[in-house]
Order: sequence, then C-alpha cells, then structure tokens
Amino acid sequence: MHAHVRPDALIFDLDGTLWDTCVTCAEVWNRVLARLGIPYRPITASDVRSVAGQPHPEGVRRVFGGLPEEQIQGISEQTQIEDNLAIALDGGELYPGVREQIPRLRMLVPLMIVSNCQRGYIEIFLSTSGLGEHFVDFECWGNTGRTKSENLCALIERNRLRTPWLVGDTEGDCDAARDNGVRFVHASYGFGRVAVCDERIERFADLIELVDVRRGPG
Repeated sequence: MHAHVRPDALIFDLDGTLWDTCVTCAEVWNRVLARLGIPYRPITASDVRSVAGQPHPEGVRRVFGGLPEEQIQGISEQTQIEDNLAIALDGGELYPGVREQIPRLRMLVPLMIVSNCQRGYIEIFLSTSGLGEHFVDFECWGNTGRTKSENLCALIERNRLRTPWLVGDTEGDCDAARDNGVRFVHASYGFGRVAVCDERIERFADLIELVDVRRGPG
C-alpha cells in the first residue's frame, strides 16, 4: 500500500457501487419484449446484473445473443428509454451506507461519477437518491459514446485532478483506473469480482475510514 497517496477526488462507478436497479430493469425488458412481440424466456434481475457495467447496447446484445441484430437494436433502443422512465418513478436500491456516507465523504473530497450507462441515467440517480448536491461532475457512455477509460480521463482532465481514486465493482472499472494511472478501490459487495486492486471495501461505510486515514498528516 502507498499510504502517502491521498485522494483529491473520489470517482464512483454507479451500478453495483452506489445502487442496484436490476429488478426494475428486468421488469422493463420483459415489457419491451412483450410489446415488440419477441418470444423469449423471462428476463431476470440476474440477467441484467450479469451485464452491468457495459454500454447498454453491448449488454443487451449479450443477453439476447441468439436474436437477429434488428431485434437486438430495437430492444436496446426501447429499453434505454423505458429503463430511465421506470427508474425515475421507482428509484433504485441504494447500497447500505450510501445515503449516510456520501454527505460525509463530500466534506473530505469532491465526488464524481463515471458510468457506461445511457444518457440521463446518472441524472435520475442524482435526483431520486436526493444526493445530487454532493456530486460536482459526472460523465457516461450515453453522453460521449466513449469508453469508461476515456470518460474517466475526461473527468480527470477537466477537473485538473492529480490523485483521484476510482471506486467500482468490476474488472472493467479496474482496467479504466489502470489505463489512467489512478488507484482503484474495489467495492466487493457489488456485481463483479476483481483479482487485483489497490484497496478493497466490503461495505460502503468502510470507504470513509480509508479516505480519512489517507488524509492524515505526513
């Protein structure tokens, strides 16, 4: 561990790190299938969870890999819209400690979000969670069409960050951190497993102690 490295910002992945919307999304995907008249097995929250962290079209393509590309495109386009509408109504399930700890973390360092989600999805999180005032910037695939690594780079550059930490739950998050030379904190309670990381938290509440220690004298 490099105890002298202090974060000048925390950049969070969203799904599997701050909240879980997979139950709602599975319900939406089944409604879209029915509306489009596409026969398929029932989609479960586990199906959605298995592709969380990927750009929406890629996730849909993986779940519905046996369908014609035209149908996959239709499902992808409609579920992006319908997911946002449903989550805006129902919200997502915040992980334990997120609601309580985010305001405390904001007192220590600036907070940001980077995600492979569709356009508008982060804004829904910020609104429905009531935590929007605590985040100073965000970026996502839906806004830029770029990879998580590229969007993380954009956040770092425009906020002139030197030692940010990326907090996420998947190997894709870890890769994005490595690509940008930043420390990666694995949220092991989330969707993915990560073999190697700089720090690991088993609960979201563990993060504030980690940041506080790293901000001590020295």
